[in-house]
Amino acid sequence: MKPTLFVTVAAAAALAMTASHADEVDAAAVEKIQAYLASVNCQMDPDDIELEDDGGYDLDDVICEGGNQFDITLDKDFNETGRRAE
Repeated sequence: MKPTLFVTVAAAAALAMTASHADEVDAAAVEKIQAYLASVNCQMDPDDIELEDDGGYDLDDVICEGGNQFDITLDKDFNETGRRAE
């Protein structure tokens, strides 16, 4: 039940953040990123998603299961391309 609640909360947060991400990351992309993170037991503040010049995404301050913190990069198709511990 916790993962379902997390995804619901993440989706709501993503929709709430639409206005602040209008210039950079659209709401659909934020929702896909949050869903990906939930699938790998991670979470983050949507404000820390940055659009890269190549169309990919830089995710700052991602907290994963066990409390580990990472910076994660995704390509334009939302595939993880890198993970660096902070």
